[in-house]
Amino acid sequence: MSTSPSSTPGEPFPHPLVVRTVALDGLGDGRAGEPDPADLLDLLPQDAPLAWVRRGDGLVAWGEALRVDVHGPDRFADAERAWQQVLAHAVVRDEVGLPGTGPVAFGSFAFDGASADGGTVVVPRVVVGRRAGRAWLTTLTPAARLGAAPTLAEVVTGRTAPTAPGAVEYRDGAVAAEDWLDVVARGVAAIRAGEVDKVVLARDVEARTEHPLDVRWALARLAGRYRSCWTFSVDGMIGATPELLVRSERGLVTSRVLAGTIRRTGDDAADMARAAILAHSSKDLEEHEYAVTSVADALAPFCSSSNVPDVPFVLSLPNVLHLASDVTGVLRGAEGTHPSSLALAAALHPTAAVCGTPTQAARALIARVEGMDRARYAGPVGWFGADGDGEWGIALRSARVDPDDPHRLRLFAGCGVVAASDPAAELAESRAKLEPMRYALGGD
Repeated sequence: MSTSPSSTPGEPFPHPLVVRTVALDGLGDGRAGEPDPADLLDLLPQDAPLAWVRRGDGLVAWGEALRVDVHGPDRFADAERAWQQVLAHAVVRDEVGLPGTGPVAFGSFAFDGASADGGTVVVPRVVVGRRAGRAWLTTLTPAARLGAAPTLAEVVTGRTAPTAPGAVEYRDGAVAAEDWLDVVARGVAAIRAGEVDKVVLARDVEARTEHPLDVRWALARLAGRYRSCWTFSVDGMIGATPELLVRSERGLVTSRVLAGTIRRTGDDAADMARAAILAHSSKDLEEHEYAVTSVADALAPFCSSSNVPDVPFVLSLPNVLHLASDVTGVLRGAEGTHPSSLALAAALHPTAAVCGTPTQAARALIARVEGMDRARYAGPVGWFGADGDGEWGIALRSARVDPDDPHRLRLFAGCGVVAASDPAAELAESRAKLEPMRYALGGD
């Protein structure tokens, strides 16, 4: 694939883009060998696939019309300005008019502004979307190369079946598992000393695959098993997150908050009992309350009204059970005047679900005791469109593919720690949260 133009915030872009969105007919009726938009992930090429898919709907994309790399504490604002520059010089024809049509950019950002991983916004050349039985194709073409609008068959060429990564070897990451017990103990001690109310501590595991990782293989396995999660792939960050940081759509905003976890046993009757235990656990309810409050407080300045559930529900995933709450609100101002989804994500990040409470003290504690750079783990990942609406998840149940070696990945997991936390139990929880990515790589 040819090298895409790149830019840094403030630099002029090399050319305007012509953006065209057309409806795709015959959804689910693809003939043998023809591309079918009913199977979004099946359309992806092997090279640098972009994806945001849940229960078969969402967006997949490929190619790079433009990318912008950002760094530092202003990475979100810099990315926003760069996207607005692209839009200011774009010629758009959208024949569908649904969320996710027209110009779309994908983004992935580091948890911490001090991380060298910074963030990246990718403007793809081809986007295929699917929503509630309707599908569309968007092409983003440099104006100097403008030609006839391509068909889906023309842009989905040379498809190959995803290949398995073969045998996978795992080893401890920055902090050995047994040493991470001490990391959690130091977190508990800081809480009991009054330094923070809650802190989220994470660890990484390194994986090495026998064959270069075909990201599509991992995405297909994640999307098939974790259908209620958002399966994503942006700039080497892949995973299936159960946590929606923010969705902004036509003046309405939603955030799904998860905090409080118990491992499933695989026995339905036993898991029902464990769900009841989780729903009444004072430790887990305390952890969840901190997370919900942090999201509600962060959204309040942007909303004219909001709904914060009094009681969480239990979200059942194949590997764990979570306490979950969906916080919703109505954005202030007329259409076109409220903040973009990326601006909302920046205001929400980091939530207590991935950092702690109070935020600044928890971030300082993480930097002091965690012993690793989270890079883009637990940072915002997702997409936004020309109107600013979009969806941003938290990069959980995730891994980072080494950009220099496709055999290597870093897998991540984190746990909320409160005064009643037990280090051994938190280590067991972290292992449960690593299971989705281990499964994605071929493990059972």
